[in-house]
Amino acid sequence: MKTITIEGQLRTETGKKATRQLRLQEMVPGVIYGGENEVSFYASAKAFKSLVYTGEFQIAEVSVDGKVYRTILKDLQFDKVSDALNHVDLMELVEDKKVIATLPLKFTGASAGVKAGGKLVLKMKAIKVKTLPKYLKETIEVDITNLELNGNIRVQDVIAPNMEVMNSPRISVASVVMTRQLKQEEAAAPAKGAAAAKKK
Repeated sequence: MKTITIEGQLRTETGKKATRQLRLQEMVPGVIYGGENEVSFYASAKAFKSLVYTGEFQIAEVSVDGKVYRTILKDLQFDKVSDALNHVDLMELVEDKKVIATLPLKFTGASAGVKAGGKLVLKMKAIKVKTLPKYLKETIEVDITNLELNGNIRVQDVIAPNMEVMNSPRISVASVVMTRQLKQEEAAAPAKGAAAAKKK
């Protein structure tokens, strides 16, 4: 599991004035919750970059006041005008406590439908799961080898051991659709057949 380290400082002052002061110093306030205590902290905006600006799922080990918290990203707030990162919410991972996380999907294999001339359409990039921290993983693999032309893989088809998938089971994750060229070829085939029959 990919893990990044963030050096944080305990927040002793809260309120708008203190928050504004932090942001002027290019610091971002954050909160860690889900464990024994809620921890208010701040860290440099740069420290959050690899956690925030990525599509990957990763663990953030946040060091605050001599203690290290293993966390996952739960929520972000950005400034409406400058688009700068304003606030970060992190969930502490507790061994025997289930967490809800959004895990990226990794599609593997070569689809039978694509080999037949269709086009692969990926409808979902990630799914939401509920599981114990020990079962969290960077990606959930989805094998598309047997995905036929006009076929679908749905949420209920995704194999996620030891996880409860939170998305609706009937939602399509990936499908193979007919390309315009293939549709034209199929439309032309019966016409050719009819023409050949007339000649006889």
